[in-house]
Amino acid sequence: MGRKKLEIKRIEDNGARMVCFSKRRNGLIKKAKELSVLCDVDVAAIIFSNRGKLFQYCSTDSIEPVLQRYKDEAESSTRSSEAKGQSNNSITSEELLRDVERELDELSVTDLMLLQKEIEAAISQTRSAKTQRMVDTVSSLREEEKSLAEEKRSLEEITGKNRNARGKKMLVDLNVAADDQMTE
Repeated sequence: MGRKKLEIKRIEDNGARMVCFSKRRNGLIKKAKELSVLCDVDVAAIIFSNRGKLFQYCSTDSIEPVLQRYKDEAESSTRSSEAKGQSNNSITSEELLRDVERELDELSVTDLMLLQKEIEAAISQTRSAKTQRMVDTVSSLREEEKSLAEEKRSLEEITGKNRNARGKKMLVDLNVAADDQMTE
């Protein structure tokens, strides 16, 4: 007689759960070793118990290279799925365009005129928002220009005072030198 099929559900008894965990963990690691040897593949198994204890198996010397290969593969598959998603978006856009064209063909002249008015209103709102943003940008640039001009004036005053002070010092030095020559 064969074994009956075991229903997979959480084991309520803590002791029985720990025994089952230990046996199944050892079985999983044994299967990982067999897979590695039989098929000549790199295998890494990482297991955390419910108490947080780490159990690991790696068919190579270190688990890091296997994990790095996994991360690299995961990143490349993510990039390829994103590229597929973008191509699906372009297909969706083309389908959407065809659907809109079909719907436009079914509209009456009155409906088309109403649609045109709605489009013109949307364009007007867009232009108004664009104009307001441009006005705000010009206004902030003018304020910045005034601030920079004021800063320039204050810097020119400071440099002008420094020049005057240096010029006066040079005159005093020249006068002292001239007096020295006269007294000699």
